[in-house]
Amino acid sequence: MEILRILNAEDKTLGAKFISTELKKRGYSLGERAVRYHMRILDEKGFTEKVGHKGRIITSRGIEELKQGLIYDQVDFSYSRFLEKMYNVSLDLNTAHGSVIVNVSSINDFEATDTIKEVFENGLAVSKNIAFVNYDNKDYIQTVCGTTIDGVFQKNGIISRPSFGGLVKIEDNVPLTFVEQIAYENTSITPMEAFSGKGYTSILDVISSGNGLIPANFRFIPESKMMSAKQIFKSLNKIGIGGLMKIGAPGEAVLGITVPEGSVGVAIIGGISPLCAAQEEGYDLDIKLADDFVNYESMTSTAYNTQPIFSSDDSIKVKKVSFILDKIFNLISGVTFDYNTHEGDIIANISYVNKEDLDDSLEIINQLYKKHPSYCMGNKYAIIEDENNDKVGLATICSLTLNGILSNNGIYSAPKYSGVLDINDNKRRFIDLISYKGSSVDPHEIFINKNMCSIGNLDDNYSKILASVHSVPYVARDDTINIFDSLNEAGFRLLDIGKTNQYIYNAKIDMYQFGYVTAGGLNPIAKVKESGIPIEVKSIEKIVNFDIFESL
Repeated sequence: MEILRILNAEDKTLGAKFISTELKKRGYSLGERAVRYHMRILDEKGFTEKVGHKGRIITSRGIEELKQGLIYDQVDFSYSRFLEKMYNVSLDLNTAHGSVIVNVSSINDFEATDTIKEVFENGLAVSKNIAFVNYDNKDYIQTVCGTTIDGVFQKNGIISRPSFGGLVKIEDNVPLTFVEQIAYENTSITPMEAFSGKGYTSILDVISSGNGLIPANFRFIPESKMMSAKQIFKSLNKIGIGGLMKIGAPGEAVLGITVPEGSVGVAIIGGISPLCAAQEEGYDLDIKLADDFVNYESMTSTAYNTQPIFSSDDSIKVKKVSFILDKIFNLISGVTFDYNTHEGDIIANISYVNKEDLDDSLEIINQLYKKHPSYCMGNKYAIIEDENNDKVGLATICSLTLNGILSNNGIYSAPKYSGVLDINDNKRRFIDLISYKGSSVDPHEIFINKNMCSIGNLDDNYSKILASVHSVPYVARDDTINIFDSLNEAGFRLLDIGKTNQYIYNAKIDMYQFGYVTAGGLNPIAKVKESGIPIEVKSIEKIVNFDIFESL
């Protein structure tokens, strides 16, 4: 994977000597002969291609493998990549020269620049500087990424810990609270990437009415460096870099996020805000976050307000941000299902379809179960009527029910990851993972909304399905398997049960734990959406009695 990263980053033919030198910089001590051995393996897999005696280049298959292979490595790498990029920022506050991190997006219609510039004029971007470039006959736009500020902090002796990225609610031009967020650690996709799709943001509404949702990221800095940080923000403003949403007092919660004693919370507007605004207008942009470095002085200045169009109101009391794990543990504590009698309460996902689409939706779910029963959490569904709505609730069993059943029997079972599982005949591996820890939303909803899963045609064996990883103390493995055997009779299915310290479908399990993988209870709902039926996706909604469910 590291060799592929080097080839991809350099984007040219590289020899074994160069790769060996780069590997040593990254902590891998491989000589040229060992590198050549690994390169031959990569050639055989089609990930690299030999170019005469010059060396190798990465192939399109190699780039795809880099994105999807060894997901446990990718989860660890994502956060490290941010730290690496922070280290490579060289912007000089006095000369306004040096490298900055930029977000890169394709741009098919230059009329989108009118919308983008409006965002700059209202200060809802990180910097005044912007660049347009052309690669391979495609036009791209570059905007400064907020992680650049973390890099400037680090260069000036301020420890900056990027912690969350998400969406901040704005009311009457006052930033109130994060309403959705994901932790930077333990995820294969960046938080900003998760919330950058069409339908998530409402930046143009913030400009026009003062109300809406805007992407932002959050970091902690030491209390002892708070005044230094404020001085750096002043220096950054002088060279056209702003984006500060809020900086708190020591130990003070910021935008709903709790800040520990001795630390200060800092929220900065997402550098992709101008690009997200263009998406809101219907322009087609392919946004790549923190994707490249550019010399700041080489970029073009735009009309820009370093002070965003925000006001403050300290009288507003903001609730602390809620995290999905808090909701999950409360719900699994409400599970009463008895694995012997097959009676009791379970956790249900309840999504909503138009009443006239209900029969078609049930037929799609029925066909999915008949062809791929392992993709479903049992063959059960329930209809939840709503007299005050023209829609009807379509309930499926949530896989977190299993955590509750184990808990009721004295076994600690923790949800660890939500992910997209790639299935190709009998080969299975996770290609994306988001940790439940630090997330405010069930990651499966993100995967569905961003069209990252593909349940596939019913006549083939290739799919990208929703699945989740759970961990249990290894000492309880035998008892857990016995319970799962009984649950199988009730229609509850598992995809796999691992052993201690094992990678299960490439998901990493901690020492002295074992993992089990379940299909997502939302797979039938994802298939309905994939079939073109409008459906409002909701996960881990409520506790319901198992008796209300019917068999397909």
